[in-house]
Amino acid sequence: MAPLPGVGRRIASMVYEGFLLLGVLSVTFMLPHLALGMGFKIALPGWVLVSHIFAVLGAYFIWYWTHGGQTLAMQTWKIALTTPGGAQPSLARLALRYVLAWPSLLCLGAGLLWALFDRDRQFLHDRLAGTRIVFKRH
Repeated sequence: MAPLPGVGRRIASMVYEGFLLLGVLSVTFMLPHLALGMGFKIALPGWVLVSHIFAVLGAYFIWYWTHGGQTLAMQTWKIALTTPGGAQPSLARLALRYVLAWPSLLCLGAGLLWALFDRDRQFLHDRLAGTRIVFKRH
């Protein structure tokens, strides 16, 4: 079984990921909506904006996770996403992880704090989705 990285390394990866996502959202979210607003005077309702962010981030994470099990930040911090048995997670499992990560983060980080008490130091959304963050094997 692959060694498990500590909570600090995973949190650092998430912080770095947040900075990278600013660029992703600038191109895929902000620019199109600025063009709609400035060019056509269209302001979309809030639920459309939130849905757009959810879809863009879902596409980003799931695409990277299905292509090597790592996002750009995970590559930098040398961690990867697998199943507990070490296999590549299925698309359904990855989608479930993505959906479960939202409340895990938005409920005051309760799903992240879970890792402090989890026997394998996994986040709650990983435990529920049947995924695991491990050191990347080379």
